[in-house]
Amino acid sequence: MTDALLEVNGLCAGYGASQVLDEVGFAMGVEAVGIIGRNGMGKTTLCATLMGLVKPSAGEVVFRGERIDRKSPERIARSGIAYVPQGRRLFPSLTVDEHLQMLAKGTRGKRWTPAAVYELFPRLGQRRRNGGAELSGGEQQMLAVGRALLLNGSLLLMDEPSEGLAPTIVDILVEAVHRLVAEGVAVLVVEQNLRAATAMAERQLVMVTGRIQAESTATDLVASPDLQRRYLGVGAAVDPGGLLVHDESQNRTSP
Repeated sequence: MTDALLEVNGLCAGYGASQVLDEVGFAMGVEAVGIIGRNGMGKTTLCATLMGLVKPSAGEVVFRGERIDRKSPERIARSGIAYVPQGRRLFPSLTVDEHLQMLAKGTRGKRWTPAAVYELFPRLGQRRRNGGAELSGGEQQMLAVGRALLLNGSLLLMDEPSEGLAPTIVDILVEAVHRLVAEGVAVLVVEQNLRAATAMAERQLVMVTGRIQAESTATDLVASPDLQRRYLGVGAAVDPGGLLVHDESQNRTSP
């Protein structure tokens, strides 16, 4: 695509002799894009490779016109990609405010500051003196997103952001994603929860066994049980309004 913010071309990566990513390729601009797929399809490995945590064996990653696939994770983050990892990875003994203040240096005058994060997620403001281990799953995810935003990057990469969360919390994250895109921040959402993925992004890339197998839209996926079964397996379904996901293998109830 022209004027792509992120381009991934022929990306291969894995662990030792085991190849997980098989010539992954896609491009995106300042937009929200979902990468959906079942467990074990390579989605988290793709995130780790984009962030330099796994080194590719072939292919390239171009961000804002510059190759980053051989850079360290720190340099990739400084280039403008903020990462919200699966599992949140917070410090249990640090308060909400301490998590944010660690990254507050250098945010003066920029869009995202701790105050702006509290405005985006008012619940964090109410819990600012609580430790990471005292937060609900939803509050932990808000904090993980807020922490990433303090890098003031141009691309936010989110790995399974809805995991374990109740629909009401997912709705808060959906609203945040739409707001970020409206403000000029690209968002790449890696998800197996079709309800969350389709609510966050209209453009959807389907990952199957380490490859981008197809491109679809949230509109088409929500409307077609056949596509849902084909890409996410029997047992996954979204209602016509895209408001509910049922996946017999998952139990998402944490607030």
